[in-house]
Amino acid sequence: MSLPKSMNLVFDWDRPKDKNEAAAMDDAANFMRAIYRGVDKRTSKDAAVSAYSTGGGLHYAKVQIDDRIEGGWTATGTRRHYQATTRSAPNGKSVEVAFCVDSSKFYGKEVKTGKVLKSKPSIKDYDHFKIVMVKYPTGDGLWQASKVFVETKAKQCQ
Repeated sequence: MSLPKSMNLVFDWDRPKDKNEAAAMDDAANFMRAIYRGVDKRTSKDAAVSAYSTGGGLHYAKVQIDDRIEGGWTATGTRRHYQATTRSAPNGKSVEVAFCVDSSKFYGKEVKTGKVLKSKPSIKDYDHFKIVMVKYPTGDGLWQASKVFVETKAKQCQ
């Protein structure tokens, strides 16, 4: 999934040994990429968004993308994802992928003017995500974000 060179999403984490958890983690990263691909393409109807999300995850992605479209901005810089953990449900059909995000070098950018909206680094740049990934029913190995929980101003991520 391609993103413009100006949008650098870094996933600085080790893959778990469990193959389901590793696949869920990979697709949680793809879910984040799909959101910013939608922001770049200026549509929440991008195929990647619907491929990597369902239910509450799809709603979260559409809100994130549509808010940026309505605001007239895109994104630029580097967004780092780190300290990832995974936790499988006993039935093996869902995996919670939790991680920190550092957006201190990731900025909004006005689409019309190209002006980058830089801000001073602060606690507002750190978020902690918990994404419930569910196995896609066809069994093709795809995992989709079904629920997204975000703790903003996450001290544990600083």
